Amino acid sequence: MATTLATPPVVPADVLARVAPIYDRVRTVIPPFEWPAFAEDIDAILRLKRERDAVILAHNYQTPEIFHGVADIVGDSLALAREAARTDASVIVLCGVHFMAETAKLLNPSKTVLIPDLEAGCSLAESITGADVRLLRQRYPGVPVVSYVNTSAEVKAETDVCCTSGNARAVIESLGVPRVIMLPDEYLARNIAAQTSVEVIAWHGRCEVHERFSADDIRQLRAGHPGVVVLAHPECSPEVVAAADFVGSTQGMNDYVVQKRPPRVVLITECSMSDNVAAQHPELEFVRPCNLCPHMKRITLPGIRRALETMTHAIEVPAAIAAPARRAVERMLAVKPR
Repeated sequence: MATTLATPPVVPADVLARVAPIYDRVRTVIPPFEWPAFAEDIDAILRLKRERDAVILAHNYQTPEIFHGVADIVGDSLALAREAARTDASVIVLCGVHFMAETAKLLNPSKTVLIPDLEAGCSLAESITGADVRLLRQRYPGVPVVSYVNTSAEVKAETDVCCTSGNARAVIESLGVPRVIMLPDEYLARNIAAQTSVEVIAWHGRCEVHERFSADDIRQLRAGHPGVVVLAHPECSPEVVAAADFVGSTQGMNDYVVQKRPPRVVLITECSMSDNVAAQHPELEFVRPCNLCPHMKRITLPGIRRALETMTHAIEVPAAIAAPARRAVERMLAVKPR
């Protein structure tokens, strides 16, 4: 049976002209025949941002047309949290998952924070509840609780301080105690425990993207791509971490590529990360094993445009939860980097 390819949309010439500088940033990762499908939404979003006094924050796992096309601030969870605390914009559109939008709202209680899709969740955030944290405190009285930023505001409110994959060790060691509870990512907790003398009590949550990678995957990548430099996220298993050449947050991986410029590299994380870094470094070869985050991929250009047109979906955090959750995030931001 014959297959008929979809006809690309006809885009007005003035729209294509306005977004042409943006296409120059992504031409190595978005084919020319795909670009017209994005052009009108990007043009409209840029206009709506001006009209709404809005800023778009995008996580490193967003697709290139979002990351390079409409975002004002990009980065990992820590970078987005810091920039959310600094922005002067009236409206924040969070292109990421729900806990990130909640964190932005915690740090900007008087601003409007929008997430384009309320169903953009997170397997880690859903692996633990506030009630679970209270039970942990009963089981380990007096032991501080460090919650990964990949948690709901309800969980943050029950913990002492938050952390990200980029600052987890610094946060844990800043507490000056012999033992901590670290939740919810089991692999991140185990990997951090291997770097510090502090005893780390872990929860059993895992990231549905990173847990799929195995040490055997790394061996096959090295066999099929001689000389490849392997960069892994610390949400991967300790076996994957041990097989990698470098381990770090998404920002850490990006910094490694910028500073070391490995001719052939693979990022063991969500696959849009590779696309976004590759767009900035077309001279490097990126090997791309592709594990997608289905939640991050719920954020689309039409969804962002609709969010700005209709001012939905606004994030609200109940005051009783917001105050203690905000303290946990602010304590994290106050920890000096190592």
